[in-house]
Amino acid sequence: MRFERYGKGLAKGLNITLKHVFRPRITTQYPEQKLTVSKRFRGYELVWDKSRCTGCATCAKSCPQGNIEIVTSRGSDNRYVVEKFEVDTGRCIFCGLCVESCPYDALFLGLDYERASYRRGDLVLSKEQLELGPGKRRSGYFRPEVESTLPRQTLLLDTAGRKKQD
Repeated sequence: MRFERYGKGLAKGLNITLKHVFRPRITTQYPEQKLTVSKRFRGYELVWDKSRCTGCATCAKSCPQGNIEIVTSRGSDNRYVVEKFEVDTGRCIFCGLCVESCPYDALFLGLDYERASYRRGDLVLSKEQLELGPGKRRSGYFRPEVESTLPRQTLLLDTAGRKKQD
């Protein structure tokens, strides 16, 4: 009678093992292959569009940590010119409130997730490091018009073992 209990457990375990042996592999070779993150990913970077920013500092006022520092001056045509735009990403919690509060759609969360550094001072990003350029990718967080242009994510799997399409 005891042998039947042990035999059933062994058969169940072997069944699960055999089921997973013939499943397609989902492992990615990280440095060579990078996964596409979610379209609404709140990643470890902010992307700033200099041409759309008016220096109103609404993003700095909405930051609960006080990590955004903006210094403006009066320029030609009685407009503000952004002299200094810094974000301390070491203290930032990436809540997205600054992106949501920007009335001119000048601030975005980015899709980069590889921004580790050894020095705390390297985590304070200046306006040159935040500017929207060829190497920067904007996240679709709170921006549906950007979300529709991004590729599908490759991180989630469905129950059948195939890659999920969102």
